[in-house]
Amino acid sequence: MNYLDFYIDGEWVKPCAAETLAVIDPSTECAIATISLGSRADLDQAVAAAKRAFACYGQWSRQQRLELLAAIIDGYRQHSEALALLVHQEMGAPLSLARSAHVPAGLGHLQRAFDVLRDYPFDRPHGSTLVSREPIGVCGLITPWNWPLNQLTCKLAPALAAGCTMVLKPSEKAPLSAMLLADILHKAGVPKGVFNLVNGDGPTIGDGIARHPDIDMVSFTGSTGAGIAVAKAAADTVKRVSQELGGKSANLILADADIDTAVRHGVSSCFRNSGQSCNAPTRMLIPRALQGRAVEIAREVAAHICFDGSNPDTAMGPLANLAQFERVQALIGAAMDQGARQVCGGVGRPDGVTQGYYVKPTVFADVHPDMPIAREEVFGPVLVIIPYDNEGHAIAIANDSPYGLSAYVSAGTLERARSVARCLRTGMVHLNGSKADNGAPFGGYKQSGNGREWGVHGLEEYLELKSMFGFQPTV
Repeated sequence: MNYLDFYIDGEWVKPCAAETLAVIDPSTECAIATISLGSRADLDQAVAAAKRAFACYGQWSRQQRLELLAAIIDGYRQHSEALALLVHQEMGAPLSLARSAHVPAGLGHLQRAFDVLRDYPFDRPHGSTLVSREPIGVCGLITPWNWPLNQLTCKLAPALAAGCTMVLKPSEKAPLSAMLLADILHKAGVPKGVFNLVNGDGPTIGDGIARHPDIDMVSFTGSTGAGIAVAKAAADTVKRVSQELGGKSANLILADADIDTAVRHGVSSCFRNSGQSCNAPTRMLIPRALQGRAVEIAREVAAHICFDGSNPDTAMGPLANLAQFERVQALIGAAMDQGARQVCGGVGRPDGVTQGYYVKPTVFADVHPDMPIAREEVFGPVLVIIPYDNEGHAIAIANDSPYGLSAYVSAGTLERARSVARCLRTGMVHLNGSKADNGAPFGGYKQSGNGREWGVHGLEEYLELKSMFGFQPTV
């Protein structure tokens, strides 16, 4: 594949300008590919193609869209190993994690969109009125580097199912799997102009998507700061903006929980994907009397992590890029200076690691809820353990955050876990170690964003409502 090209109007085309950027393998710090950085002229071409294509694709039948999604799913399966290898190289996920989580997540969203589309009631009568749900139009998709296939497919799949056309800007730091997916879409028979891909940076292509008058909706995943910028840029054209932003998820471990199991699961979940997940349980809230035991378990879990992939169950990759590596190092150092008790980890690379953006799995204890390390999204393998005095105190700490994406509750009974979950101001809560469900809405409260992805609710983000009065004759 020629990574210098863009996919516009059903073919790979040369960019209008010649500016390029190296894609860096974060485990070796070496360039593995070179991409072009798009201009506003490239974006205009892609949007024009999507606008032309919408006139036809927006009228496709349910059956036509189902057949298209089925072909895409088949192509995705055939290229799963190649996709895994690209994710591994472009953002550093261990190959075992790329195969077991990153690639299956994308397939799951494609399959879920197919299942939702098969039965979704686009037309619903209300007396003599018909309320119809129709595709919103041309969509701008802006995706991040931390879960590149997951975040792309949970936008792409429902947009295609709804009948929308789109322009994608993947992260310029991890664009390669998205470019292979574009080729999969092409071979699956996606019509010209329905899907377009333009690489580029946020200030040029990201901002251009948000401002473009011919884009009807923007779906953005990234930091809260970048999301605010997208919303402001989109305001002048009054387009819909759906955002999945940052998080600082609390993990409430109640006194009657299985402490060893809950702490071990919480630490492992925090370090998964090198801590680069917006919904990672990065704040562990533990009864004050049990903090000592939690510290022992956290130290043990961290000690068994490997950085060479020799043990797929405990392998941890590097952070995805140099900027993130430097930011996480700075936050760890600041937390040590501010008095957080270092249980393990700290600044610098892990012992024996001489290259790559690897970070020591780091745990702080006796963390006060007001410390920056307890409030800022680190986006690295950094866990803070916060002691609490009673259940009400724990709930208050959990809710005292500008974010509200996810939360985790472990309790001795499911009934008690449910009761605490209802008190938490978050869009999602995992009870007693439960996994996420890609048929349920994914998204958060407060500065974690607005709108929802996944399942039926994800499809509805790409639909407009039309009321047709007098559609049925009155008696």
